[in-house]
This record gives sequence, structure tokens and C-alpha cells, in this order.
Amino acid sequence: MARKQKSLKLNFIMNAILTMSSFIFPLITFPYVSRILLPVGTGKVSFATSMISYFAMFAQLGIPTYGIRACAKVRDDKDALTRTVQEIFIINLVMSVFAYVVFAVALFTVPRLWGDKILFIIVSLTIFFNTIGVEWLYKALEHYTYITLRSIIFKFVALVAMFALIHQQSDYVIYGGISIFAASASNIFNFINVHKYIGMKPVGHYNFKKHLKAVVIFFAMSCATTMYTHLDTVMLGFMKTDEDVGYYNAAVKIKGILVSIVTSLGVVLLPRASYYVEHGMKDEFLRITRKALNFVVLVAAPMLLYFILFAKEGIFFLSGDAYAGSILPMQIIMPTLLLIGLTNIMGIQMLVPLGKEKVVLYSEIAGAVVNLLINMILIPIMASAGVAIGTLFAEIVVWLVQYVALRDTVTEAYKKIRYVPIMLALLLGSIASVWVKTLQLGNFITLLITAVLFFGIYGLVLTIAKEPLVLEIEGKVFGKLWDKIWKKIG
Repeated sequence: MARKQKSLKLNFIMNAILTMSSFIFPLITFPYVSRILLPVGTGKVSFATSMISYFAMFAQLGIPTYGIRACAKVRDDKDALTRTVQEIFIINLVMSVFAYVVFAVALFTVPRLWGDKILFIIVSLTIFFNTIGVEWLYKALEHYTYITLRSIIFKFVALVAMFALIHQQSDYVIYGGISIFAASASNIFNFINVHKYIGMKPVGHYNFKKHLKAVVIFFAMSCATTMYTHLDTVMLGFMKTDEDVGYYNAAVKIKGILVSIVTSLGVVLLPRASYYVEHGMKDEFLRITRKALNFVVLVAAPMLLYFILFAKEGIFFLSGDAYAGSILPMQIIMPTLLLIGLTNIMGIQMLVPLGKEKVVLYSEIAGAVVNLLINMILIPIMASAGVAIGTLFAEIVVWLVQYVALRDTVTEAYKKIRYVPIMLALLLGSIASVWVKTLQLGNFITLLITAVLFFGIYGLVLTIAKEPLVLEIEGKVFGKLWDKIWKKIG
């Protein structure tokens, strides 16, 4: 039992490190790359990545999610695990070949793709790497230490490569290749090591039919998610220029880093909700989900307001003066930080454990439809700002669909959030920091001073207002700190 607990704790730590690396890596590389490649270069890579994601989606067929569940059920039986992995891998392989055939046809027939054929071919390697990587097997076996260390090593190599190889705007193809290397090339080691866990000899008499129904359901969810998350970049790339995509990409990069923080910390607060549902512990389930929703509001609200107020300084510091066209899209898209945080809790941590996965699917489909319609209307007029508006309304629709489905469960949780102290803290934080803009101290110094003032005042006001969750977090942090100090004194 003790060994199992240690394993769970280690897995938790490794997942936390992996999550942190996912936003620290772009935080280091993007300021350098964006200044060298400028909006046109980063826009080309962003467009290619978004386009290839659609082909990768069909190749994967929902297997990354289904494979974890299917393999986890039989992981203690090597023969059964071998058969399951081989069956799923063959399905994945066939779909990947089909995806590459369709991609080849698109590459030769669509001028927008043929114009950057080398970049698209390089980025398409992600389909191959994802297929041979069988990442779902390693996750089913809970080899999180291996996954994390391997990922960080490749990210570090890619980081060095970016600074060593990218020196001029025409190096955007190299940037695309390095990005794929960082994200997917480590799957080669997965393929090499897979013999340690399963038999490599074909078992024969495969039963593909038993996987297809579940795979199709997960594929539908994957479709909705991929279309929903990449639709804006793809439409902008076809309807406008690479430069417009570059502006939007800079705003999305910053939003993505902040979303990683909000959603990862939200998950840390929330234990296994499915455990409470499965064991009929409804009160515990409601208590912990209420705390998680409250936490998301407390963390996301100041972040989105701060980066609306200091969008110019944030964009210029991270991307450079050439990205002035990213300021308005970033300000428009920032409220999605709160919406995504809330739907992450309501969707993944509540609806899925409650067996309402279809609601998550419907919410994403509704969001994708709204995104498509608004993009068609606004992209020709407003370019990247129009896409940001489409994304904002799409996230609002996703939240509304999930809220309606959970209204009997979450209405009380939303009512218990103390909005007045939060609004007061945001107002006083804004007043305390906005005046620093007039001093014209430079982007980095302005961000440093204003962040200390804004978030410091925000936290102080909520502490004075005795916000329960803030006091709880402060108690845990400072309590441990005082314990260490007293032990040293003693």
C-alpha cells in the first residue's frame, strides 16, 4: 500500500513538472523566435501546424484517449495487453496511411499549401511520430517519470537548437522542424522500448470490431476539440495573410501559457472526482468542485484583467515591436481565460465523471459552429481581431451549454463565490498599477512593477476581506514556512 501511495505521489509530481515545462518552454523560446521570424514567419508555422492537426486528428481516430482506457484494463496480463496494443496500433497505422494519402492530394491541389510544401511536409511528420509513439500505452502503464524526463530532454535539445539555428526570417522552416522535434520526435524512443512491455510477434486472429464503437465515440470528441481549437487559425490563414496569422498566434501563445497555469492549478485542487461519484460520495464531490470553481475565478479574473490593461507591454516584451497588430486580439481573447478554466472544471472534472461525456461533445460542437459563423462574417472585415471575437463567443457558448446541463449542481457553487470582494480587489489593483504606464520605464520594468502592485493589492484586499480560499492557501504556504523557521531556531 505504501509503495502505491509513493507511486501516486511521484506521478503527481512528474505530471506537475510536465505541465510546467509545457508553458516554460515557449516562454523562453517565443520571445527570441518571434523577433527573428516576425509575424509572417511565425504565422506560416502556426498555419501549417493547425492544418496538419486536422490530418493528425483523422490518423489518431480518438486512439490517444481510448488506448489509455483499453490498455489500463488489461495491463496486468501481458498476453492480453499485447493483443490489445497490436490491434489498436494496426487501426492507427491504417488510418495514418489514409491520412497521408489525403494530405498528399491536398498538398498537390491546394495552392495555399503547395506554396510552403517543404514546411507542410516537415510538420506532417507529427502524424508518423504520433503513430509509432504509442504514447497511450505508456500512460496506461503510468510510466509518467519516463514520459516527463524524455519530454524535458527533447524540449531542452530543441531550445538549444532554436538559438543555434534560427538567425533570419527565412529560417521559419527550421523553426517548424524544431517545433515538431520538441513535441513528437521523442516517440521514436517509445517505439524502440515498447518490446519491454508487449510481445513483438504478431498474435494473429485480431478482433478490430470490439474497438471500433468506442474509438468512434472518442474520435467524435477529438474531432470537435480539434476543429474547435484550430478552426480560427486555419480560417484566418486561408482568408487573410500569414502576417495576420502571426499577430493572432502571438496573442494565442500568451493566452495558452496563462490557460496552462489556470487549468493545471485547478486540477491540483481537485482530487479524483470520479472516485467520489463511483462511491456515491455526492457531498464530497460537490464540495471539492465548488472549491475548484471558486479557485478558477480567483486566479483567472486578475490574470485576464491585468493582461487586458497591459496587453501592449506584454506583447512587445514577449514578441517585439513588430507585433502591434497582436494587442487588440489579445485584449479581446483574454476573457476566454476564465471561461476555459470554468469549462475545464465543469466538463472534464464534473460532466465526464458523471457519465455525461456527450454534453462535453455537444458544447464543443456548438462552440465550433458559432466560431465558424462569426469568423466568416468578421475575418474579412477585422482579420485577427475578428477571429478573437469568434473565439470569445465560442467559449461563451461552450460555457452556457455545460452550465445548463449542470445547473442543478453548479448554480449553488456560483452563488457562493464572493464577487464583491473580488471586484473591489480588481478595481483597487488596477488603480494602483495603471499609473505606472505614464512613467515610460520600458516594457519589462513596467510589467515587473505593475505586476507586483496589481497582484499584491489584489491578494491583500482578499486577505483583509477574509476570502476563505485565499486564507486557506496562505495558511498552508506560510504555515509550512513558519514550521521550517521554528525548527531551525529550535
